[in-house]
Amino acid sequence: MPSDPTTTALRELLVRQLESWLPAARQRSRRATVALAYARRDVDSAEAALRLVAEQADRLSGLRLTVLVLADAAADLPARLGPIEAGLPADVAVHVVPGDPSRLPVALKAAGAAGAPLFSFLDAGDAAGPDTAVLRAAAGGRPAEVLLRAGRAARVELDAVGFPLVTQVELAAADGPTESVTFGTGSDRSLEAFKEALWTAADVAGVRLGDPGGQLHDVAGDPDLDPLGRELLAELARTGPRTVTELRRHALLATVHRSSDAQRVLTDLLAAGVVTRDPAQGRLGGDVTISPSAGAPA
Repeated sequence: MPSDPTTTALRELLVRQLESWLPAARQRSRRATVALAYARRDVDSAEAALRLVAEQADRLSGLRLTVLVLADAAADLPARLGPIEAGLPADVAVHVVPGDPSRLPVALKAAGAAGAPLFSFLDAGDAAGPDTAVLRAAAGGRPAEVLLRAGRAARVELDAVGFPLVTQVELAAADGPTESVTFGTGSDRSLEAFKEALWTAADVAGVRLGDPGGQLHDVAGDPDLDPLGRELLAELARTGPRTVTELRRHALLATVHRSSDAQRVLTDLLAAGVVTRDPAQGRLGGDVTISPSAGAPA
């Protein structure tokens, strides 16, 4: 039975985010852990993630990688993962653990994941999401990143357990369920990579992206950037002058948009005279300060 579009989008997103995370983990450490924990029956993304690891094996030389897969009601999972695992290098260890995301703290401790890069994917399976102990465990990597499929309260919960950068979006199919996806990291670069992966995954799956305010955005073709322009102007009205870096980060955290979208919007706002910049000339780099023009609408 084919997956619904939102599930397809999430699987694509997981694979693409891992594709950027794995080389970065290798540069930082000689060991790392990927934890995939499911409360639902849909574990196709675990197979897709492990295939990605196999494809990247040549570029992960020297990295001792542990892949944990926590899943209930998936008796065929070891058989599905076995052929992929057989082709992995000796430095990659795969452990299939019966259970759901609540077992993540114990599984990570047994795997010796503390003090090294950790990427967690948690499919919570209901609106409540994982409990605080699970999220704390996911935050225990050095550094840690988490991709969470759960209800909207997850954003506040990830903030509370110590993820410095948290963004949340909705995956909306034309006819079908809407899924809330939350991403937590401590890296601006990973945050940017997540948004790029998100737009690509949504395009592949044919879903729209919903922002925290509930507005849906089409990802195919040239995006409508007017809502982002209004949000950046509102942020300037709330906070006063901000650097380009700060405004790009705000776009990444508070909207569905990408860093490149924010750069385009700022260029257009400057051309329209709605905002000013300091210094007035030169490249629109991250340290350039943007201010509302006198008399600009709030």
